[in-house]
Amino acid sequence: MTTLYTAEHEWITTDTPASATVGITVHAQDALGDVVFVDLPAVGATFNQGDVAGVVESVKAAADLYMPVTGEIVEVNEALRADPSLANSDPLNTGWFFKVKVADAGQFAKLLDATAYDDLVKNS
Repeated sequence: MTTLYTAEHEWITTDTPASATVGITVHAQDALGDVVFVDLPAVGATFNQGDVAGVVESVKAAADLYMPVTGEIVEVNEALRADPSLANSDPLNTGWFFKVKVADAGQFAKLLDATAYDDLVKNS
């Protein structure tokens, strides 16, 4: 499994070359504060890389959730819908947002590795 990041603070972990899991980073949930609502995409919906695929609302603000790669939503985290605080308490594991069937694995090359993402956060 490889985890990559977007400049908009989403993470994506490849489960296989054709499927991946998406969530928000620790930095994103820290900036948002207490998450109180998530608007998850519908299973079967397709998005292009960079499209808005959902919304995260916190006590401070609302933020769009961007699609890291082009693909089809194959599963959403119903536990997160029921308990949005999972995005705060465990954003990299049980707080995942959705799983995607990846249409173009070549798009992973446009994402940030952990070092590049850490540099982005430090310099923002």
